[in-house]
Amino acid sequence: MAYRLSEINAAARRDPVGFMEECDRDYQGKIARAADKICENMKKSPVVLLSGPSGSGKTTTAEKLGAELERRGVRTHPVSMDDYFMRPDTGSVPRTPDGAVDYESPELMDLKLLDEHFAKLTRGEWILVPKFEFPRQMRNDSRGRPLKLGRDEVAIFEGIHALNTSLTSRHPDATRLYISARSDIVDDDGSVVFKRTWLRLTRRAVRDYNFRGTDVCGTLEMWANVRRGEKLYISPYRDTAHIKFDTALAYEVSVMASYAKPIMAAVPEENRRRHELLELVRAFERFEPIDPRTVPPGSLLHEFIG
Repeated sequence: MAYRLSEINAAARRDPVGFMEECDRDYQGKIARAADKICENMKKSPVVLLSGPSGSGKTTTAEKLGAELERRGVRTHPVSMDDYFMRPDTGSVPRTPDGAVDYESPELMDLKLLDEHFAKLTRGEWILVPKFEFPRQMRNDSRGRPLKLGRDEVAIFEGIHALNTSLTSRHPDATRLYISARSDIVDDDGSVVFKRTWLRLTRRAVRDYNFRGTDVCGTLEMWANVRRGEKLYISPYRDTAHIKFDTALAYEVSVMASYAKPIMAAVPEENRRRHELLELVRAFERFEPIDPRTVPPGSLLHEFIG
């Protein structure tokens, strides 16, 4: 799918708030269709697996999916699969080609514990959802959360490895969802103005800067391995999902430009990715701006802009 730049700019000039609300209604429709599938599948499994690459909006989508299911009388329990990380073993830890710890690899996940927890939840038994403390790089069981699913309850496991067949092959009845920002933005002649990967890089850069104390240079250092991990560990499993949907919002570049342009333009000249960032900055200039203060409160973008 692709959005047309001319249509985006016309809508942003004519009625920016109405434009954003229309896009958000379309996104909510995708949430509703995913909820339909979960409800249809609940008798087979109360486990929902939500996967997608970095910057796809997994956290917000899981929250909105939970709210939609609650509205239908289904109680939901969100579980971040990040809490199933294992403390890296310096001897056997997976590494990238340059020798760094490969934090994108599923080998750092406690797949055995996840398998056990999926099975117990399906049988109506108690589990202790772990808590991984990233600053200490270890799990703290004292901060774990007991969980047992009753009738009309589901657990939504959200994480980049949620569709890995090492897990799903043993739990084929779990509902599987895949999301990503998958739309390019094109000119009237069909040429790409803003690539879909740029959407996710922009989301990630703005979020890292706003909430994680990481500047654009730091994001870029991680981005190459993030993309490598997607190709190896995420994309190969996307077609196993029951439902796939696009989280790209037609209005988001018009909003994100005010956050991303200054931090990207400030990247030092010696940075080897600066030329790509300057391409991004020039592309932002072609979009009619939308004041971030007018973004609807329920927008997916708040995951990245606050």
